[in-house]
Amino acid sequence: MLDEPYRSTPIFDEVTLPKALRRDHRTKAGTWGLIRVLRGTLKLTILEPASEILVTPGAPAVILPEQTHFVEPVGPMEMQVDFFDHLPRLGG
Repeated sequence: MLDEPYRSTPIFDEVTLPKALRRDHRTKAGTWGLIRVLRGTLKLTILEPASEILVTPGAPAVILPEQTHFVEPVGPMEMQVDFFDHLPRLGG
């Protein structure tokens, strides 16, 4: 069972994904972000430590507090970000 977020973004697609999410940004102190892709693929780039992750419907990604990152759609996709005040439990 997934944890319940305290806030979630709207569902974005490759057209409606805000420019602010496509350039460097970070979560606040004490805030974890859980990126969930509902359809398609999203490329997540984390600047420190440097990494690139392909986020898919079966593989969400966690953003740590104050971790600078940006996302890019890889073709048609739908995604949403859930925000937590603790490290979210992803299941099981």
